[in-house]
Amino acid sequence: MTKVKKKVKVIKIDAEKCGGCRACEIICSSIHASPKYSSSNPERARIRVVSDLRNGICLPVYAGWYIAAECNSREKYVINGKEFDECNFCKASCPSRGLFKEPDSGLPFKCDMCESEGDNGPMCVKWCLTGALTLEEREEEVEEEVKLSDMETGLKSLIDKHGLQNLVDTVIRMSQKS
Repeated sequence: MTKVKKKVKVIKIDAEKCGGCRACEIICSSIHASPKYSSSNPERARIRVVSDLRNGICLPVYAGWYIAAECNSREKYVINGKEFDECNFCKASCPSRGLFKEPDSGLPFKCDMCESEGDNGPMCVKWCLTGALTLEEREEEVEEEVKLSDMETGLKSLIDKHGLQNLVDTVIRMSQKS
């Protein structure tokens, strides 16, 4: 892998400004509905608001990378006297929890910064009523990597979950029914 300079978009989160309205979840799930805007299901959102409204804590977390293995970190954080598991703030899609996975298929989600919206995205930033979400663009030196297509990512996830042979057998069985 070689290092190259790239413009990187990052959603900056100011937890002190988040009121927990979840407008970000609603617009994200609507944008990613098929067809677009046909439904709103926060379980399909690439952003989630972790909240403890009694203590006034709301923290938006957006979907990051897929990790095939569970992490070993089980740190605890205490915020305003309430204990939170580190998983609450993690943006990875991993086998240990259902967060950031397609509810029907279990395939992992990753925030795509609403690339389909062009210069209008990410929509969660545009719809954030309190300014808790802002978009930052900066130039960073990153390692260039081979990107998997959406289908390859989905197949890799299915192989990790069910095994290659089960996937092959299922595809063969399905193709014989057609």
